[in-house]
Amino acid sequence: MSERFEVTGLDIGVVIVYLILSRIIPLLLSKGAGSDSDSYFLGGRNFIWPMVALSLVATNMSGATYVGLAGAGYAQGISVYAYEWMTSVILVIFIFFILPFYLRSGVYTLPEFLNNRFDGRSRMTFAGFNLFANMFIDMAAALYAGALVVQAVFPALPLWITIAALAILAAVYTVFGGLGAVMISDSFQASLTLIGGAVVFFLVLAQIPSWDAVREQAGEERMSLILPIGNEDLPWPGLITGVVVIGMYYWTTNQLVVQRTLGAKSLDHGRWGSLAAAFIKLTFLFFFILPGTFAIVLYPDIQNPDLIFPTLVFDLLPPVIRGIMLAAVIAAITSTVDSILNSASTIVTMDFVRTLRPDTSQRGLVLIGRIATIGALIVAIIWAPTIAQFDTLYGYLQSILSYTVPPIVATFLLGIMWKRVTATAAFLTLVILIPLGVVLFILTQVWGFFPIQFLYFAGISFATSITFLVVISLLGRAPDPEKTEELTWDTSYWHAETEELRGTPIWKNYRFLSIVLLISTFVIVYIFR
Repeated sequence: MSERFEVTGLDIGVVIVYLILSRIIPLLLSKGAGSDSDSYFLGGRNFIWPMVALSLVATNMSGATYVGLAGAGYAQGISVYAYEWMTSVILVIFIFFILPFYLRSGVYTLPEFLNNRFDGRSRMTFAGFNLFANMFIDMAAALYAGALVVQAVFPALPLWITIAALAILAAVYTVFGGLGAVMISDSFQASLTLIGGAVVFFLVLAQIPSWDAVREQAGEERMSLILPIGNEDLPWPGLITGVVVIGMYYWTTNQLVVQRTLGAKSLDHGRWGSLAAAFIKLTFLFFFILPGTFAIVLYPDIQNPDLIFPTLVFDLLPPVIRGIMLAAVIAAITSTVDSILNSASTIVTMDFVRTLRPDTSQRGLVLIGRIATIGALIVAIIWAPTIAQFDTLYGYLQSILSYTVPPIVATFLLGIMWKRVTATAAFLTLVILIPLGVVLFILTQVWGFFPIQFLYFAGISFATSITFLVVISLLGRAPDPEKTEELTWDTSYWHAETEELRGTPIWKNYRFLSIVLLISTFVIVYIFR
């Protein structure tokens, strides 16, 4: 590996052209989309399924996808794919049992949904956590990942300057264009990012001697999706206790991601877009994880796994193509950051400002949203450099989520599936167990007290949260049926929809498409088990 990554004038030229076009095109195509709160925060609720799918993928494909997945593929092997293939199962649950109630309620944010299902206390508590997660988990990780790649190319640049520059690039069209500009940008950038991942995969594949050589160098465990119970990174029981819980939070209760489906043209478009995103996620094993695992043969002695991706790019790709890959990395970073910024500003404006000052005008709400975007940006820039203390970027992300999100998943799921859950039970679960998770994360993961595998902790926390919700709900008075009727699951919905789907072509029937998705997922997991 080269001691210094070097770029040519052609590489820089490609990146500059990309940066200019990727800022201008979304703003031009979304012109006038930020005139009122509905268009600024949800794009007028008019997104068709391909835009929903690509935006979901682009939001998920942060710099952490390139840097984090390749690094994890190098350090722990292909088992990290669990977070990708499990998405198929989770999104099927989402479109069957959760998304219909989100769209039926007509909300702007998921905290607003909690207000409709429970009360304002849960709304404010969850809105506060969402802002915390947006800035300290999602955006900080995306900026840090991007800064690692840029610093590999320009090592003289201080980390915080690199982070600030990437953040500002993402903010340009987010502040002025709202979710409409973000969705347009995400559609382009997801395509570029996937093409970039495919290019790296095939080039690395051409460099390795054989699949057997990789298996011999990496070892059996690093080439398996299902790991023994004693594995430190991803023991197989952790798939159930932790990966499912983290995935349920990310794909079904995280404003950052779900906001794309809230802006869907219809429930069908939201469902089709979610399924298409899940199919695309299945390719992540090949485009982002295996290149890192293959690199074990090519670079057996790299000390920092998160540098494996820039190493592959600069050693294997010729000029211009290398420039396109650098542009793809920036696309991945900015597509996540722009989504986070829009999510944070939506929560500040619609959950805090509109609730506390309901007379605020539409123009005022949009202005506050823009100011909130800039504020969230500044906080993330300050926090992002602290992620360097964790062994790998993906380790940071999955660990902190395991400690903080199980109470949220439990509250949403049980709140939708069981009419008996009370507002007080939901509020106490969120306000007590989330802060407790933060404290335990610091004690166990940062300071090293009471060590426990984080995926196991997620399962324990989820079970505790469910118990908490059930016990407190049963001790209180049952909720008013008018409060729960339209926002909780009932078998009558399933039967009515079954009748509606009769005669629908199979390629438009989300139930059939879900079965195809789950079978495809099973086949891949079985092959690489």
